[in-house]
Amino acid sequence: MIALLIGAGLALVFALVGTPLFIRLLVRKSYGQFIRDDGPTSHHTKRGTPTMGGTVVVGAVLLSYGLTHLVMWMINPDSAGPSASALILLFLMVGMGLVGFLDDFIKISRQRSLGLDAKAKLILQAAVGIAFAILALNFPNADGVTPASTKISLVRDVSWLDMAFAGTVLGAILFVLWSNLIVTAATNGVNLTDGLDGLAAGASVMVFGA
Repeated sequence: MIALLIGAGLALVFALVGTPLFIRLLVRKSYGQFIRDDGPTSHHTKRGTPTMGGTVVVGAVLLSYGLTHLVMWMINPDSAGPSASALILLFLMVGMGLVGFLDDFIKISRQRSLGLDAKAKLILQAAVGIAFAILALNFPNADGVTPASTKISLVRDVSWLDMAFAGTVLGAILFVLWSNLIVTAATNGVNLTDGLDGLAAGASVMVFGA
């Protein structure tokens, strides 16, 4: 719990300090959002709004995670190091973050409102989601428990809701498909909710708080 609180606190501080600095850099470089001319007139006021803000959030999380383990090791050299579960989740966050970064970078570099087309974005998201699912099933932590299982979880795994009802291979395939669906839906849900007006910030507070 102490490590969790330290990590969350550091990530918050890094994000709060880094975001204004990153915004100034983007404004100085004229890296801003492009708005479609055929969209609502009211949205044109958003033209030039700094984008790629997720870069700061991802960087803050990675930096805080590494520093937290360093601090805990300095306090207690026998403390547990990075876990498989955490590293796999960080992989998912960084992977999806890179897809978003590429999408925004294309918009800026080509000076248009469209970044990655829908097909390319879904392919990249699926690649990250499938890789995450496979890793989550095959890399156990120090206690020998994998970050994911083929059982449907409602607070805890429900033994009779097992996707491996017809064998391990089928269960793994169904889990990969199910996991990829959830990951892709959640990623695009945040993207669509955020839109032009930052609506995702308010909705995400409830998720982060949980």
